Amino acid sequence: MTSTADSSAERLVIEAAGAALSALDALDPNARIAVAFSGGLDSSVLLDAMVRVAGASRVVALHVHHGLSPHADAWLAHCETFARERGVAFDARRVEVSRASGVSVEAAARDARYRALDAMCAVHGIRALWLAQHADDQAETVLLQLLRGAGLAGLAAMAPEFLPANASATRVRPLLHLLRAQLDHYASARKLRWIDDESNADLRYARNALRHQVTPALAVHFPGFRDALARTAAHAASAQRLLDALARIDMEAASRDEGRALERDALLALDDDRALNLLRYWMRTLGFVAASSARLADALRQLREAGVGRDGHRLRIDHAGQALRSYRGLIYWEAGDSSEPADETALVEREISELVWQGEEIWRLPQWRGTFVFAIVDPAAQAAAVSDGRASNIEAADTVSLSVLRRASLSARARRGGERMRLGAPGAPGRSLKNLFQERGIPAWKRNVPLLYVGDELLFVPLIGVNRAVLREASPSVGEARVKIIWREDLLIA
Repeated sequence: MTSTADSSAERLVIEAAGAALSALDALDPNARIAVAFSGGLDSSVLLDAMVRVAGASRVVALHVHHGLSPHADAWLAHCETFARERGVAFDARRVEVSRASGVSVEAAARDARYRALDAMCAVHGIRALWLAQHADDQAETVLLQLLRGAGLAGLAAMAPEFLPANASATRVRPLLHLLRAQLDHYASARKLRWIDDESNADLRYARNALRHQVTPALAVHFPGFRDALARTAAHAASAQRLLDALARIDMEAASRDEGRALERDALLALDDDRALNLLRYWMRTLGFVAASSARLADALRQLREAGVGRDGHRLRIDHAGQALRSYRGLIYWEAGDSSEPADETALVEREISELVWQGEEIWRLPQWRGTFVFAIVDPAAQAAAVSDGRASNIEAADTVSLSVLRRASLSARARRGGERMRLGAPGAPGRSLKNLFQERGIPAWKRNVPLLYVGDELLFVPLIGVNRAVLREASPSVGEARVKIIWREDLLIA
């Protein structure tokens, strides 16, 4: 027989799930819902409640296999069985969690988990991802952020509803106002089976130490501490929204190149508090991890002290695999911590991709997020265009005969520095890519493009053109078709 307490907890969980479903139905009554399902107590309660209020056909259970526990395979099997027993669609994805030195395993696992969940939501066309965090989780998060000296964004902790940048699904936390004990009562009343992750008892993790040693003591002396911390999070979230609104106003004035760069003078015209607020907001829009207040203050100090000339170009502030640079009145982030001057783009090493030319018109390069297009040009039509003024001889020289492309295998390579090419007439000196990019005013963050080689000779550089030093064929075959090489970024491809 179910106790009164159990019945009360069960009713509270169902009401919370129903309220979240009603909010979703007001936007799309036919929307499917994904539940992030680890198999633990919290997500088991949420999945079970969702089936009861929404129906199994609208729910998809998504599981992430981290591979961190020797029991991970058994957990995957348990989760699939739990979902199937309730008639719920189930999907899972395995991820690799970074074990790099200096990287928190918790943070790396969380990042990998959310990337996998977002990817599965995109595959299933789902716009709402429901998470099972509750009031105890919220209190622990606020305490952790306080102990870390976090700002308002950190103290705001977990939002009841949130759409991250570059994610297709809104994250919804229907149980955020319920206590863990209430979920435990629901699970007992429903006779649910769940997984106990042994890592949750490991006191080396800060959250576990708070959960097992700190919050029980707080509950004795301050019984309402969870509600108080929830109010603190709500106040911080409200204040952060105002700061974000101010940052958006400043961003409109300072943003360049669709938000990838800021105008240096516009940033430095702001007082320190406002400039730091803009820097934090800008970094969030770019998807970067938050920087410490000390790191941002040092970055702003260096920006104010650096001149717009040579010293400004040498500016470099490294953060989380990125380097803040100043170039031609703009500041921007380039990939890779780098000690090179700002106008020599630092690139992450890539595996060279090879292409043996077989007449393909399209070569997709996902590692550069773009595509080479080889467009066949009729030589007679091109000659006619030159003769009647519709094209110049220089434009004609931007094409390549098939014999050049067949001279050796084609390969795409990353810039390594020191590359040179010739754009002028025969006998003209070669120029460095660095100078050519500078001459065209191409910012450093746009120079991360694949260089096309024929054999070991540089043939084509996106944004610059064909290296005419390679076009040394003495007498191309009469009527031989020529090819115009085009580089298209992903955003430009229909």
